[in-house]
Amino acid sequence: MTDLLDTLVIGGGPAGLTAAIYLARYHLKLRVIDAGDSRAELIPLSHNHAGYPNGISGHELVQRMRAQAERYGVKVEQGCVTRLEHADGLFHAESPTGPIVARTVLLATGTVNRAPPMDHAEHDAALARGLIRYCPVCDGYEASDQAIAVLGRADRGACEALFLRGFSARVTLIDLEGDPGLSAARLAELADAGIAIVHGPATHIRIDGDRIAVDVPDHCLRFDTLYPALGSDVRSHLATDVGARLANDDCLAVDDHCRTGVAGLYAAGDVVTGLDQIGNAMGQAGVAATTIRNDLAKERPLWR
Repeated sequence: MTDLLDTLVIGGGPAGLTAAIYLARYHLKLRVIDAGDSRAELIPLSHNHAGYPNGISGHELVQRMRAQAERYGVKVEQGCVTRLEHADGLFHAESPTGPIVARTVLLATGTVNRAPPMDHAEHDAALARGLIRYCPVCDGYEASDQAIAVLGRADRGACEALFLRGFSARVTLIDLEGDPGLSAARLAELADAGIAIVHGPATHIRIDGDRIAVDVPDHCLRFDTLYPALGSDVRSHLATDVGARLANDDCLAVDDHCRTGVAGLYAAGDVVTGLDQIGNAMGQAGVAATTIRNDLAKERPLWR
């Protein structure tokens, strides 16, 4: 007979680990399953996370959070949950070590950045050096006064370029495929901001010394950093498998207490609609974990 968990936490990034710390300290029975590819792990050095005035790498931050969770008895299991079902008020999941049954599930599965078309190893090297960046909220400050390229399409690329214009006067919008397809009003806004527009396609992106090079028809452009504004893929399939609703941005829709529309299913972090920031993910996780504890207490006294 499979042991019945109070909560299965799926995802071991900042949201999942924060929730695990709370849940363990509430004396709830839980397990954490982590695929091992949190976006937070890719951050070379974060200066946005409060409490670390000299910055901290995403990897170190996640490892510290994991050690804190383990201090309270949490075991983080590596692997993917391949199936999630909801029946008779319980959740049934398939993990790398076998079936799991839980009263509640917290999804902290995050999203995956859509990378620009380039060699995978070179992409990772450029990311580590700050030649490629994904979050202007996190690190636009680090690109202040630099030559910045935004690789995107239509309004997504234009909006990111306009956001980054607040950090540097040298911003170039490069369309990934060809003509960016922007309205006259948007083109006027970009022109007023002094943002250059280059028609693609971007045929080759590579590291060139201490810069990032982008080949477009007839010439090569070099920049201090490149922001791909290509969107991301939300890891929400486990939630939709049990009937959870998506918002317009394909993230999970939750209420103010991080409940999805499925009883017993909660979500926190980048998989949820909102600002993709570590601090925000941790805040949501604290809310979700406390809501889980209180919802479980309505079903039965937790001291029994």
